[in-house]
Amino acid sequence: MSSQSQTTNKRKPIRVWVDGCFDMMHYGHANALRQAKAMGDYLVVGVHSDVEIEKHKGPTVMKEEERYAAVAACKWADLVVPNAPYITSLQVMNQYDCDFCVHGDDTTTTADGSDCYQAVKDAGRYRECKRTQGISTTELVGRMLLMTRDHHKRRSSIASVNNEDLSTFSSSPSQQNKSEIKISHFLPTSRRIVQFSEGREPNPGDKVVYVDGAFDLFHVGHVEFLKRSKNFGDYLLVGVHDDQTVNAIKGANNPLMNLHERVLSVLACRYVDEVIIGAPYSVDENVLSKVYKVDVVAHGNTDSLPDLDGKDPYEIPKARGIYTEIMNPSADLTTEKIIHRIIEHRQRYEERQARKNEKSKIEDLNNNE
Repeated sequence: MSSQSQTTNKRKPIRVWVDGCFDMMHYGHANALRQAKAMGDYLVVGVHSDVEIEKHKGPTVMKEEERYAAVAACKWADLVVPNAPYITSLQVMNQYDCDFCVHGDDTTTTADGSDCYQAVKDAGRYRECKRTQGISTTELVGRMLLMTRDHHKRRSSIASVNNEDLSTFSSSPSQQNKSEIKISHFLPTSRRIVQFSEGREPNPGDKVVYVDGAFDLFHVGHVEFLKRSKNFGDYLLVGVHDDQTVNAIKGANNPLMNLHERVLSVLACRYVDEVIIGAPYSVDENVLSKVYKVDVVAHGNTDSLPDLDGKDPYEIPKARGIYTEIMNPSADLTTEKIIHRIIEHRQRYEERQARKNEKSKIEDLNNNE
C-alpha cells in the first residue's frame, strides 16, 4: 500500500453540523443537506423544538415529531438531533464532534435580531451553501393562504376553491391582499434532477416494487408509506402524477406543488430508488414492464379515486395478483389536513407571513445598499 493510501485511510472523517426548523420539509431543505453532506463525510442535523421556533420565529405547521421524522428520512442525513438550540452552539457541535456548521446564504436571527450563527462564525467554524431559490416554508404557507394555482398555471390565474371547507377562506385578508405574498416560480433543470437521483438500476434478481401518487406537500405520511412499501422488495420505483392528472382527479387547487417540485421531494427520500416523472394515473402495461419488470404494486390502506373513465386505477395489477395494500399508521396525515391546519389558524400564520415579509424587505434594502 502506498504512503498516500495510508494517509487517506487514516484521515479523520469530516463531520458536518446543520440545524434548522425544517418545517414542511421540502426539496430546498433537502438540497441544503445535500450540499452540506458534500462538504464532509458524516452529516449531523439538529432540529429545533416547537417551543423554540414559536419563541423566535412563529408557529410551525408540522409538529416537532413530524419534523424529526421528515429529516431522518432524507437520504443525506446521517444523524438527527432533536431539540437543537435555536442559537447554534459550539458546545452542541463539540458534543457531536462536528468540525464545522453549514447554513444557507441567508441570515437567520433570533427574536431580538441577533445572528444565530455569530458564535460559530467567530470561531471560524462556519461554512455557507447556496440557498435554493423559489422555495421556502414561508412561500408554501403563502400558497396555502392564497389557495392559488399560480405556481403551475398562468400567472394571472387565481383558482376558485370548490371544497366547502376551503371556500370559506376565499374572502380572508390574505386573499384580499394577495400582492403582499410572493409566489415564486420553480424553474426545473436536468442538473437538479441528476443531483437528487441515485441513478441506480435494479440488480439481477431484485424484487421491484411500484407505488404511485401525487406526493404533494411531501410529509411523514408519505415517508412511512414509502418505507413500508420498500419492505416488500429490494427496489422501490415511484410514479409521480403530473399536475394536469392530479387536478383532473382531485380537483380544487390540487396540486399545490408542481410536478418537478414533487419529484425532487420524492427523490430525496432514502427509501426511493427511482421515479417515473408524470406517471399515468392507472397502472398500465407500460408501467409494469417498460421501465423495469414490476413484481409488486402497493397502495395505502385508503380508498383510491377512480380514473376519469370510472375504472379502478389498479385493475391490471389486481388481476395479475401482484397488488397489495399497506397499513400505514400515519395515513391520517394528508395534504388536505396540512392545508386545513393553516386555514384553521390562519390569523397566526398571516401574522407570521407579515413578519417574514417585513424582514425580507429589510434584507433586500441592505443588499441593495
